[in-house]
Amino acid sequence: MRKKTLPELIEDLRSNENIINWHEMPPQEARTRPIPESVDPRLRKALEKRGIKEVYTHQHSAYETVQRGENIVAVTPTASGKTLCYNLPVLQAIAADDSSRALYLFPTKALAQDQKSELNEIIDEMGIDIKSYTYDGDTSPAIRQIVRKAGHIVITNPDMLHSAILPHHTKWVSLFENLKYIVIDELHTYRGVFGSHVANLIRRLKRICAFYGSRSVFICTSATIANPKELAEQLTGTPMRLIDDNGAPRGRKHFVFYNPPVVNKPLNIRRSATVEVNHLAQEFLKNKIQTIVFARSRVRVELILSHIQELVKNELGTKSIRGYRGGYLPKQRREIERGLREGEILGVVSTNALELGVDIGQLQVCVMTGYPGSIASTWQQAGRAGRRHGEALIVMVASSTPIDQYIVQNPDYFFDRSPESARINPENLIILVDHLKCAAYELPFKGTEEFGPLDVTDIMEYLVEERVLHRHDETFYWANQSFPASEISLRSASQENVVIVDQSDVANVRIIGEMDRFSAMTLLHDEAIYLHEGVQYQVEKLDWEHKKAYVREVDVEYYTDANLAVNLKVLELDRTTSRERTAVHFGDVAVNVMPTIFKKIKLTTFENIGSGPIHLPEEELHTSAAWIEWRETDPELGKKTLEQLLLGIANVLKHIVPVMAMCDRRDIHVVSQIKAAHTGLPTIFVYDHYPGGIGLAEDVYKRIDEVKQAASTLIQKCPCKDGCPSCIGTEIEGINGKHKSIQLLKQL
Repeated sequence: MRKKTLPELIEDLRSNENIINWHEMPPQEARTRPIPESVDPRLRKALEKRGIKEVYTHQHSAYETVQRGENIVAVTPTASGKTLCYNLPVLQAIAADDSSRALYLFPTKALAQDQKSELNEIIDEMGIDIKSYTYDGDTSPAIRQIVRKAGHIVITNPDMLHSAILPHHTKWVSLFENLKYIVIDELHTYRGVFGSHVANLIRRLKRICAFYGSRSVFICTSATIANPKELAEQLTGTPMRLIDDNGAPRGRKHFVFYNPPVVNKPLNIRRSATVEVNHLAQEFLKNKIQTIVFARSRVRVELILSHIQELVKNELGTKSIRGYRGGYLPKQRREIERGLREGEILGVVSTNALELGVDIGQLQVCVMTGYPGSIASTWQQAGRAGRRHGEALIVMVASSTPIDQYIVQNPDYFFDRSPESARINPENLIILVDHLKCAAYELPFKGTEEFGPLDVTDIMEYLVEERVLHRHDETFYWANQSFPASEISLRSASQENVVIVDQSDVANVRIIGEMDRFSAMTLLHDEAIYLHEGVQYQVEKLDWEHKKAYVREVDVEYYTDANLAVNLKVLELDRTTSRERTAVHFGDVAVNVMPTIFKKIKLTTFENIGSGPIHLPEEELHTSAAWIEWRETDPELGKKTLEQLLLGIANVLKHIVPVMAMCDRRDIHVVSQIKAAHTGLPTIFVYDHYPGGIGLAEDVYKRIDEVKQAASTLIQKCPCKDGCPSCIGTEIEGINGKHKSIQLLKQL
């Protein structure tokens, strides 16, 4: 049977009645400038050998600005050649002066490995002895020594800088004395918890550079976000010049919104997005068109992967379709990236781990399972299809969730709006204290010294009382036996991860992955089905005390999903805005979380086929929250109805808030209470899922009118009559739930 081409498949798709919006982006010609005069002839020759006779406008601007000694943040779409914005000035500096050094920071190991190979190819063609090395958890001890002494370009990630480089800066003297450039790639990933940590990490890095007498220029690159300059300035504590005159070419792109058909009219429930994605991907893959499928969670990746492998195993073989997500080991990931570049792997199902600039070659189609959660993320994933010239297709398949339905029914909201702002809070007290401990371990603190813009003497005094520091005259010294960096994780609220041990084969017991503690409560409890590379494992025992989950391979027709019981009390009230019948507050809360039961859900029909209890201890979290309380409500509503209405509004906020605050859904939680413990009033809480909070709930408090408006619009525009899973969750007996929910929101 003849294989169809992508243009033919695009034409077939146009007549599909489930497509509710078709957005075409015309091709764009390249805009270029000559390679700058000052570039070393050897570097110029190396670029010409690679077919680069001229540079794009943004690459030219970046080079010229950096040459003037200014810090820059370059913002252009995926695959537009951002790498040259930093490689060009860095290689030029080393070619001109062999003692110059540069530090490259990438958010993930995969990206660091990927960039290293491209950099080394240019260096080889230059014919100069420039040593560039990656320094991460996989670097062998012998190589580590060479990197410290002789690396011109050290490529690492924030975690290694935090735990292995800064605490041992005396071994890195040649790097810190001559550090001319600090490159921060994929800047937009440093937001929320991770970004707040990294901002403090950069303060520590600048402190050590100052100690060794070097002043570095920062070169940052970012995908499209609303506030790249502000974020770069907050992260680095230095003024920035924005470079955004993108000159890279682009092929024609089709961006399509696909809304699955309604299968239950009264409840407005649509056919599962997963099922639709499987069929669409199968169609492209059967015609040998390289496709990437994005899913929102690890579980969803594994479900889609096993379905697609099953659908195409006779035509293509299961090895040509692979999964890719956090929790896979580095060797597996490298092999998958290489297979995609070389075309051996036709399809990949991934979480947002492949959103970043890992080079996986020329994919033609991108299929998203649901809205990725932010406009910025969606454009990142879309950028994975159609590099440079060819035609490309992006299909976003909506689920029945409120936010997905809102996006596909309001395409203008998506296409006309600038991406979100990335927010960080480097002054979060828990994060700040952690990094001050690390900084004092690295170098004694002078009494008058600032850390970023802050006077931290009070915190230092507190650490002296806690016997962590020792004060002599006006200087604070580290006075503890422990090594502070080893106890601080930059990426999560909980310190230790749970390690997953596969004991299917007694002779070959192996570690297959890891997971943070909060996720492990619901995904790795006893009897849970854990999916890895499309293979099902049953958790035989979760050893909570030693943070190990023991799993064994199984073949069953279901997966598991767990329920959490959440209890919440207010500790302190910081700010209040009073309205006529309601009030909005912001302050500190204590959240107690406990998993209760798990359900077994059939793979094919998604029906519930059994359940069981989960026996795990309660976890407590102290954080910040915004909450809305209703002082007066309609007395005719009755307690049960009011409780259902609050649950419905909470359901809408759960989807709206992460979009407005540009954070991961797991970073912020929403809970409703018919009688709040501290007042007895109907209340909805929105809290940061991180000790001490990172400013997300505070953002909600400040923008409550915007949040209210977006929630009302979502409920109003839902095509259902009285309430459904795409808006307030369910119909509410005896009243028009949609109308009453909007009324309650209006009281704000």
